[in-house]
Amino acid sequence: MKIALITENSQAAKNCIIEEALTSTVEPMGHEVVNYGMYTPEDKAHLTYPMVGLLTGILLNSKAVDFVVTGCGTGSGSMLAANAMPGVFCGLVIDPTDAFLFAQINDGNAVAMPYAKGFGWAAELNLQDCYRKLFEGESGVGYPKERAAVMAENRGVLADLKAASCKDMLTVLKSVDQDLLKTAISGDRFEEHFYPASKDEQISAYLKSL
Repeated sequence: MKIALITENSQAAKNCIIEEALTSTVEPMGHEVVNYGMYTPEDKAHLTYPMVGLLTGILLNSKAVDFVVTGCGTGSGSMLAANAMPGVFCGLVIDPTDAFLFAQINDGNAVAMPYAKGFGWAAELNLQDCYRKLFEGESGVGYPKERAAVMAENRGVLADLKAASCKDMLTVLKSVDQDLLKTAISGDRFEEHFYPASKDEQISAYLKSL
């Protein structure tokens, strides 16, 4: 699985801590982490949480990555922005139980985490435990197991609701504030990471045209 890490501007100073916790946990499982920044508070491209949502939608809808790990001060803003995008199912994960239940019940493709609220002593250990519960096993198995079929059916219903209520990603990209979009994709390593990995030629071509 290819996992993208996106860090919102208010928490950019913690990018290296988050990346280390994520990579040290998931790379031994065979997953790949791609860090889309922000890398430091001094980065030229400042990713606000609405931009995090846009970037999450771009990465998942283009199939450049399989999963997005993001967050902000509380995690709520990034979660809301991500869930505003078509095809994105983002959960708020605060502790390992949240991570386990989200993976098993909701089987989403993104998580948002709080990197300021409650981020105290041994916070990196909590991150590692959360990532372990998210990525160590098969997602969508269900919990409790006897309700697995009902949960899978509900995920299908939610996917249908999302498809009915959202425009496709290319239409979203053409409709949003173009300066906002340009900033969202202006990170130092966006071109290096995204274009070789994107599997949607239309999304890639539109972003290149900007």
